[in-house]
Amino acid sequence: MNYQQTLQYLYTQLPMFTRDGASAFKKDLTNTLELCRRLDNPQHKFKSIHVGGTNGKGSTSHMLAAVLQTAGYKTGLYTSPHLKDFRERIRVNGQMISEQTVIDFVEHHRGDFDEIAPSFFEMTVALAFDVFAKQQVDIAIIEVGLGGRLDSTNVITPLLSVITNIGWDHMNMLGNTLPLIAGEKAGIIKPGIPVIIGEKQEEVAGVFIEKAGKTNSRLRFASEEWMISSPEAGKSESRKEKEGLLEIIAKRNPLSHTSSGLSDFRTFGLDLTGTYQLKNTKTVLSAVDELIAQGFIISDVHIQTALKQVKTLTGLHGRWETLSLNPLTICDTGHNPDGIEEVMKNIASVKYNHLHMVIGMVNDKDTGKVLPMFPKDAAYYFCKPDIPRGLDAGIMKAQAEVHGLIGKAYPSVKAALLSAQKNAGDNDLVFVGGSTFVVAEVV
Repeated sequence: MNYQQTLQYLYTQLPMFTRDGASAFKKDLTNTLELCRRLDNPQHKFKSIHVGGTNGKGSTSHMLAAVLQTAGYKTGLYTSPHLKDFRERIRVNGQMISEQTVIDFVEHHRGDFDEIAPSFFEMTVALAFDVFAKQQVDIAIIEVGLGGRLDSTNVITPLLSVITNIGWDHMNMLGNTLPLIAGEKAGIIKPGIPVIIGEKQEEVAGVFIEKAGKTNSRLRFASEEWMISSPEAGKSESRKEKEGLLEIIAKRNPLSHTSSGLSDFRTFGLDLTGTYQLKNTKTVLSAVDELIAQGFIISDVHIQTALKQVKTLTGLHGRWETLSLNPLTICDTGHNPDGIEEVMKNIASVKYNHLHMVIGMVNDKDTGKVLPMFPKDAAYYFCKPDIPRGLDAGIMKAQAEVHGLIGKAYPSVKAALLSAQKNAGDNDLVFVGGSTFVVAEVV
């Protein structure tokens, strides 16, 4: 098989969450462990950092990878889902794996796939681990796919576990209360392995404290360790003028009683300009603190250099990303209540005359929680992302109207975007989002 035929095999033969939804989520690690056993357990042959959480885990993973690359470490990065190319999921020093690597892996292990019947995600995780082991990476950043405890990535024993935050998402699989969701996310905490929690949230902090106590894992809340601000937060105009960098001032909280090789005060520019990245930056700094304590050589200069070029170093896209300036068109992958809340904050920071919202979602999303968060004074362009789980644009339009959101349904994401940009005036804002899969079609 060539590369396209190989991808077609993977997409059609193996259960896939983007196509099949919850039925593709395997509630045990049996398949992953068996795949890894047949690959000679590659997950034990490289050092790793495990990153989970409801929101921000992708940005955090990419920022950590950028810092480690800049510090001179050969760095693997596994994330999901991809936007354009399947190979975005698996990178070494920012470079996607080759098409031939994917072809060879499937060809050599197709018999194993037929016997084990793994999900698409289980196969992808096994491929990533095999690549990182064979390329002898110094460290790999492994992003959790869904949840934590039963996620396929949870067969590694990392140097550090990171959980960004807890919010409402995938309740049909993870639980219908925040403590239940936190319990699933806490499943990546391993005996004796330090853990960084990005945000200390009153409702779920006890879940992590209890789990870390049981596993004898040193626990740190990044939000309590750092005070971070941006004099430019909310000033999109000036951010654009300064090469798309968000200026950040970071001070260590003197009450946190933590110290390391990093200075207690620093300023730097970040090329991920969404203001929600301020929270993620705290998580990254605490994680770097912990890595330094474990012997990694990472300086302030490495951090400053890396964070100015996260997108260039790692290929990250779709996080409050400007697609065009005339009219100003911005996209963001935020898709659950907490993610949409952050998107709304960023939209509110932009000066515009009229707002045009190009919105699409997947059909198992709880639209009743998300749609009320959107502004009623915008023009809406409803669309269906081009995946089997995409929510029909007409159905979404009807659901949105119940919440006072008025607009038209379009046959595709691109048709909706073209119409929005055509209707937008010079000083209007066009926003594209609602789903990662909508953003994937415009970046």
